[in-house]
Amino acid sequence: MIKRSLCANLNGFAKQLFVLKKLKLSTKPNQLNDSELQDALKQDGCIPEHIAIIMDGNGRWAKKQGGFRLLGHKQGVESVRDITESCAQLGVKFLTLYAFSTENWQRPSVEVKGLMSILVHALRVEANTLNKNNIRLQSIGQTDRFPENCQRELQEAIDLTKDNDRMTLCLALSYSGRWDITQAVQKIATDAKKGIINPEEIDDQLVSDYLTTAQIPDPDLIIRTSGEFRISNFLLWQLAYSEFYITDTFWPDFRRNELYQAIRNFQKRERRFGKISDQINQKGQALNSPRNVS
Repeated sequence: MIKRSLCANLNGFAKQLFVLKKLKLSTKPNQLNDSELQDALKQDGCIPEHIAIIMDGNGRWAKKQGGFRLLGHKQGVESVRDITESCAQLGVKFLTLYAFSTENWQRPSVEVKGLMSILVHALRVEANTLNKNNIRLQSIGQTDRFPENCQRELQEAIDLTKDNDRMTLCLALSYSGRWDITQAVQKIATDAKKGIINPEEIDDQLVSDYLTTAQIPDPDLIIRTSGEFRISNFLLWQLAYSEFYITDTFWPDFRRNELYQAIRNFQKRERRFGKISDQINQKGQALNSPRNVS
């Protein structure tokens, strides 16, 4: 009864407060200048295969505007649209957004309801557009903590887009990096007890295979908005060799032009993965995958 009431409230929030425009993604032709910027990025260097973003600053953005915190979360959806669209156009294969952490459950219930309305219901509404643009939706985290009806809406969107292969949009919902590692260790211990794996064979790659991101490459680029220098319990194992880009811009103001700036910054870096410069190829990328580095 409590979950049913909560989900009804969430749907109410979504319908009354967060009427969203349709995701356009790449169905909308780029403006000439934007197309030229994207072409230049592709020519200048490697486009990250996987970009992960800690979307921070919605509340502070709203306070600066003199509004409630939920106003910032609502406006943040516009940034999600623009960044998803631009990443798909650039050829990014994986985009992971830290949308709701396990720590966020401690926030006031009204804000939690609003957040869930935006993050879950909005994506349910936009599932058809994601599907038409050949974008796969998936999630990582303890989504079983959400009300049953909301879990179903999210799962329907995931099922609808499961065969798409242009780009994967991964939402970290009720996610914690420590939880991710802990559940992996528990599964490894269980399989070791059953004799499925030999404890002596446990290595970095095996641990990675038991994480919720097993089918996703580690992030090449981590972006954090709002100027905070914290990981905030996000992808703790996976970001071991990621490049970081910190911006003072609040998430509701973070749009494609700053994404391009982050990628330009990324392209200037030499990713050695513990090697020396002479072992790096001409494109500035290490010869071996970071997951194979001991």
